[in-house]
Amino acid sequence: MEPNTEMMWESQVPFLKQGKHRELAEKAYGGQGGVGQSPVYPRREHVFNAMRYTPFDTVRVVILGQDPYINEDSRFGPEAHGLCFSVREGIRPPPSLKNIFLEIDNSLYDGSKRKVSSDLTRWATQGVLLLNASLTVLAKKSNSHATLGWQQLTDNIIETLSQKKTHIVFMLWGAFAQKKQTLIDTKKHLVLRTTHPSPLSAHKGFLGSGVFVKCNRYLVENGYAPIQW
Repeated sequence: MEPNTEMMWESQVPFLKQGKHRELAEKAYGGQGGVGQSPVYPRREHVFNAMRYTPFDTVRVVILGQDPYINEDSRFGPEAHGLCFSVREGIRPPPSLKNIFLEIDNSLYDGSKRKVSSDLTRWATQGVLLLNASLTVLAKKSNSHATLGWQQLTDNIIETLSQKKTHIVFMLWGAFAQKKQTLIDTKKHLVLRTTHPSPLSAHKGFLGSGVFVKCNRYLVENGYAPIQW
């Protein structure tokens, strides 16, 4: 993270203040380079991008993913770059991201298909924390770092945001994300639950849910500018 942004998050979140994020990064990346070892995604310099692009005091929306993308593009490198559901500029949107864009277009833009970047940094800089529960993964091996310790750290981030801020929109898509609702004070914040945008479940609730419309309505009602999705 950038020094000022890192200090801001560390001053607010207990596990970050204790340096747990640096310990976990060393644990995840420290052994890279050995013969036959799988690459770790995202690249180390991108692992804290969610917090780098969305400082603590700017968080207005939290979208929670499970773990980073496990694939690599032949031209642009790893799809993952530290923001959940987002892929690096130039990489075609994966299926879940396509369905996210479809829901946005249908609910906010009268069904018109916009040409937008698959890199969601533009959301992050507006206050949308794009947080994976696990911040790293081994190439081609989903959930391979699920027990490394990242989830205790990201749970602490969610819990701290809930405790110290008000009127955040937490988007919990799918059964895994919805388990995190216990960390959130629903009297102070809006929780939007629906199915995951994966092709396996998007048509069972996500598409047509209006989550982006509901999010912006809540933000405006509480004195914040709507997100330009």
